Amino acid sequence: MQPSALPDLPDLAHTRTSPVHWLATATAMAGVVAIAGFLTPDPATASQGAKPVAAAAPDTAAVTFPLECGSVGSVVTRKATGDLDGDGSPETVAAVSCNAGSGTPPSGIYVVIQPHGKGGTPRVVATLLAPASRRTVGALAVREGAVTATLLGYSSPDVPRWKPDVQERAKWRWQGGKFVRSVPSQARSV
Repeated sequence: MQPSALPDLPDLAHTRTSPVHWLATATAMAGVVAIAGFLTPDPATASQGAKPVAAAAPDTAAVTFPLECGSVGSVVTRKATGDLDGDGSPETVAAVSCNAGSGTPPSGIYVVIQPHGKGGTPRVVATLLAPASRRTVGALAVREGAVTATLLGYSSPDVPRWKPDVQERAKWRWQGGKFVRSVPSQARSV
């Protein structure tokens, strides 16, 4: 047999591992990963394919409703939101009555929009039901671009004002630049 051509090497310290070596290696790797994190490019800012941010529905607390209540003020009794005109921005529909404290004061139903641009104050753009109709809103919803409401009223002046005895369903939809009541009133006893 031929002896090895390699000379005998002394036992080197770096050829044996110990916990200190593993700790040093892990620390070095963590440093490389951290530095790589700082050197990544900024995120892309192209708008192609980006989904628009949904606008917030108008807040009724910032609105003065066209309702004369004197010193008692008005109160929003029901509200619903949805895109009524197909522009991608939600509108708020609010049932508002005087804050009488007792009885069932008549309601108005109003459509509120949030104007585009910064600092725009929400405002009423349509009255679907005037308080002069002497109806109270029992239910209010926005579904598939239409406003639906259950309206409560009285069959005669002899009916107590705290106990409506007539109920009707109403529906409004944005058509031709205005809200059209698309379901005729069908009064029935409660």
